[in-house]
Formats: sequence, structure tokens, C-alpha cells
Amino acid sequence: MTQEKIIKVSNGYFMLFVLIVLIAGGVYCLINSSLWILAFIFLFIITLPGFFLVNPNTSKVILLFGKYIGTVKENGFYWANPLYRKRGISLRASNFDSERVKVNDKLGNPIMISTILVWKVKDTFKAAFDVDNYENFVRVQSDAAVRKLASLYPYDNFEDEGMEEEITLRASVNEVSEALEKELSERLNMAGIEVLEARIGYLAYAQEIAGAMLKRQQATAIVAARHKIVEGAVSMVEMALEELNKNNIVELDEERKAAMVSNLMVVLCSDKDTIPVVNTGTLNH
Repeated sequence: MTQEKIIKVSNGYFMLFVLIVLIAGGVYCLINSSLWILAFIFLFIITLPGFFLVNPNTSKVILLFGKYIGTVKENGFYWANPLYRKRGISLRASNFDSERVKVNDKLGNPIMISTILVWKVKDTFKAAFDVDNYENFVRVQSDAAVRKLASLYPYDNFEDEGMEEEITLRASVNEVSEALEKELSERLNMAGIEVLEARIGYLAYAQEIAGAMLKRQQATAIVAARHKIVEGAVSMVEMALEELNKNNIVELDEERKAAMVSNLMVVLCSDKDTIPVVNTGTLNH
């Protein structure tokens, strides 16, 4: 037997009725001092261990002297061979939140990452016999899968260095979750585990580089903002010169145009409000 086998066993209520009959027969023999009471006692003792319950979303794996007989998944009250060994395996969905582990991303940066996994047992034979402890197997393989995933993608894009990745751990949440779910499904399939959901639970730079990376992100944002400001300022200066020439307001030589452009760029690109100086003389003074 190399795969799960669903079996049906005797109804427990019918065997409970048989047990009550055995008790009544034993009492009758006891009253009449009959030796048949020993037979009734023996039958009672060997019948009683055969009763078992299967609760909703649980199962019982049945063994007989080390041989796999089958699995009972339908909930109810049952009776089976008293020599059967019954091992309960839950079929409920379980939630696993892994510990935060330090790994290196694709670019070699140390990051802290953890995963949240929702799983349940799909094949009771594999869960019971193909791995030593399926719950511990889930924990270990989840840790291995998240380490591998982190090494495949960078934490974030670095536009200042011309690095453009289609998928990053921080921005591509759906793509990373799908890749993690696929990786875990392949790893946990041998244990009969079905992955219902897998996603990144925690993601951050490691403490030793978190401060430096924050400064880098701030510097990148400042440079991008400055670039936008300069681009807008150049456009405004160009428009101002065109309007002056178009309306013949004033004629400026190249030197005065350069001075005007310089002044406008200072005003438009400055971090602080500029204080204008009004010239009440001529253009030359």
C-alpha cells in the first residue's frame, strides 16, 4: 500500500446494542451462578476497545500489526476490530507563522523575513508514514522555502544604479506569494500536505543596514524631487523668454538673458523663499 485508502467500518450503535446484551447476559448468569458468566466477561472485554469516534474534519488511520488497513474520514460513532490500532490525524486547516529569519536577497543584502502558511492534511497515508512528523516537516520546509525565495528576488529596485527588476519582494506581493505557494506545494506534497495559502508575513532590512538603506531611499527621493523641480524650472524659464520676445516687452542681449535665466533658476529651485532686490535705477545700475 503506497496511497490512502478510504474504508468503512461497523456501526458503533449496533455494536453498543450487542454490548448491552452481553452485559444483560452476564448479569443473568451472575444471578443464576452460571459458568457462562466467564464467556460473557471475555466477550465484553474484547469488544469494548473496538469503539471509537471520528469527529468532523478528523480521521482515523487504521493499522493491524504494522500493516496499513485504511483510513476512516466520515465522522460518526464506529466499531472495528479491537486489534486495530487507530491513529487520529486532523483534517482541519492549520495556520503557521514562521519565525523571522535573516537571509540574503538576490543582491546580497541581509533582510529579515517570515512567512504565513495555511495548510491541511490531504493524504493521511503520506502524512502518517512518508515523513517522521508531518507538523515538524511543515515547519522545516517552510523555513527552507522562504530562504530560497528571498535569494531569487531583490528586496527593492535601485533606480539610481539602473537596476530594474520585474519582481521585488517589497513591491510584487502577489507574484512573490504565488512563487512561495508553488515552492511550498512542491516541498510538502510528499507529506500529503495541501497548501491553501502562503504569503510573506514580515519583511524588512536587517538591523545592521536598515539605517543606511533608509538614508539611501531618502537620497533617491530627494534626487528625484530635485530632478522634477529643475525640469519644471527650465520649462518656465523657456516660456518666460518666449513671451518676452513674442510681445516685444524688452530686448535682451545674450549676457542679460543669461543673468535672467540664472536669477529665475535660483528663485524656482531654491529650498527657501527668495527675497527680491528691487532695482530703482537703470538696467545698468
